[in-house]
Amino acid sequence: MAYLIDNKLRPAVEFYPACIAAGGAAACLLTPGLFYLPENVAAVAAGALLAFASLRGWQGWRVIRYIRYLRRLPRYALSATDIPVSRHRLFLGRGFRWTVVHTQRLFEARDPAVAKYLRQGRVYRAARALEHAWEHSVLLGGLADLMRRDSPWNPLRPLPAIGGSPELHGVEIEEREITTALGERVGHTLVLGTTRVGKTRLAEILITQDIRRGDVVVVFDPKGDEGLARRMYAEAKRAGRSDEFVMFDLGHPEHSARYNPVGSFTRITEVATRIASQLSSEGNSAAFREFAWRFTNSITRALVDLGRRPDLKNLQRYVTNIEALFIEYVEHWLDAHGPEGWRALVQKIEGTVGKNRELLMTYKGRGHHAIALAEFLLSLNNYDPVVDSMRGAFTYDRTYFDKLTASLLPLLEKLTSGKIIELLAPDYADANDPRPILDWQGVIRRKAVVYVALRSLSDREVAAAVGNAMFADLTSVAGQIYTHGLNDGLPVIGDARPPVFSLHADEFNELVGDEFIPMVNKAGGAGFQVTVYTQTISDIEAKFGSKAKAGQVVGNLNTLIMLRVKNTETAEILTQQLPKVRITELIPSSGTTDNPSSNESFSSRNEDQPAKIETDLVAPADLVQLPKGQAFALLDGGQLWKLRMPMLDPEGDPCMPPDIDTIFHEMLSRVSCNV
Repeated sequence: MAYLIDNKLRPAVEFYPACIAAGGAAACLLTPGLFYLPENVAAVAAGALLAFASLRGWQGWRVIRYIRYLRRLPRYALSATDIPVSRHRLFLGRGFRWTVVHTQRLFEARDPAVAKYLRQGRVYRAARALEHAWEHSVLLGGLADLMRRDSPWNPLRPLPAIGGSPELHGVEIEEREITTALGERVGHTLVLGTTRVGKTRLAEILITQDIRRGDVVVVFDPKGDEGLARRMYAEAKRAGRSDEFVMFDLGHPEHSARYNPVGSFTRITEVATRIASQLSSEGNSAAFREFAWRFTNSITRALVDLGRRPDLKNLQRYVTNIEALFIEYVEHWLDAHGPEGWRALVQKIEGTVGKNRELLMTYKGRGHHAIALAEFLLSLNNYDPVVDSMRGAFTYDRTYFDKLTASLLPLLEKLTSGKIIELLAPDYADANDPRPILDWQGVIRRKAVVYVALRSLSDREVAAAVGNAMFADLTSVAGQIYTHGLNDGLPVIGDARPPVFSLHADEFNELVGDEFIPMVNKAGGAGFQVTVYTQTISDIEAKFGSKAKAGQVVGNLNTLIMLRVKNTETAEILTQQLPKVRITELIPSSGTTDNPSSNESFSSRNEDQPAKIETDLVAPADLVQLPKGQAFALLDGGQLWKLRMPMLDPEGDPCMPPDIDTIFHEMLSRVSCNV
């Protein structure tokens, strides 16, 4: 029977008729004559009474179990080997579909009249008080430790340190595994939650499945969580993919894989964009940023024409001293396109520099040979855009030029100081260096597993610059795969379709830039499925400096998983997508009626009248009170699910490396190659 209000926060009165019916069944079986029943009829009656007792007992047990769930959820932990992996579904945890029924139950659980059912019992409260009092006792300290031990055999164990409101999940005792279709992942996923509430643990569950499924897996971790790195390596080893594991770590440059953030590109202008995007574009800085882009682009074009791969070391060198590159490139160009005997003509001009005439202001401090080359170019009718661009950069007034590059040089200094230059400007010709060199095309072809630790706690600006450049590089690769396929210019061997590329970005707000918008907007067609993790929507807005751009990013992340958050604006990203619902509230009513013409002087009534009220299916305040490891999720086209994630126990895992140094040692012991 469906009741208007299915209130389970009450005494389990179902046990009373259950006990009476069970007693009646026993009486029918033991003393049928007392009821003047034949034995066969008594047996049938006893069976009916036992069935009724079982039904009412089960109903009473459900009430007790419901109240117990509201106080303490059963422990949910899995070993890594028990995480289910499917070719069609993505496992998220256990939970239930949230409906208006659960909103009604939550409303009832927060009624002050039933608060006594949600409080822990006197024995529990006494155990906590004694545990605190005996903590430093020599004689009773061991007993306090036993009471504190988290074991199912300990009836006095404390509640898990997850905080929040347990009733948010306890309103439903029938849990099941929550999964979502893998086809939904190309719409990308946003995970929101404040610090230390389970984002990284959720990432471990998703990454574990991606690795075992055989995807290309790339994880950006700005902080550098050693537990996450060890988990990834353990899962790669368990899946037989340890040879495909690569680790890039700014905190361990002597062991880390290497990466040239400007060495791979589809269009040559991407190099300048990756560098200039790190500079401020606010106010007067916008003009300096545009100059930095133009100047970096000139250097890059010259290096490429010379057959040299751009890297940060070269960029820093030639931003500081453009004259050396100008001479090298112009001489290279004149050898191919200049008139015969051009060297003699240039030498003749060089002999007159500074002797027979006064130098132009723009040539102050420049070498005579470079000046002669610049003037010789003016006498030629040939036009080359790179030559013209290099000459324009060379002829800037030196003092004015230094002012224009004042914002560019500090950035390049940060990225090329100390041992970090060995990582970000690798020597491709050094066969004695065992550290692999990351190349995203190679990563995809090899179906590699890559962990990127940026160590933003040590140097946030360098971490952001490197992470942003990697994102820009990946966006370029995604565009190339989308347009030309993975095997562009190469013979097709095996399946020509690009593999699934699972990208996970923790602390996403520290990495995101303008180049990320086209990635989430169009990269799904190239097999990219992106999962990003951040704390608040304000973090993304602050990074972009624009609410509209932050909205563009969030609008392209179709699946939303929200753990505990700390501000209403972030919570409303989920709650504003949910409908209003009508629940039932009981309104107490009482009254009296005079009856002077009757033998009764008056009559009275007391009743609870049901009334419908409109409320949110889930309120922003509910998301602020979520316990750790729990979340609301909008899955499969906006369906609302309440879920909790299992704890992964690393103890006893034979594949788990003892420390991060072991990972580096095993990675570098393999044959050196570009990845």
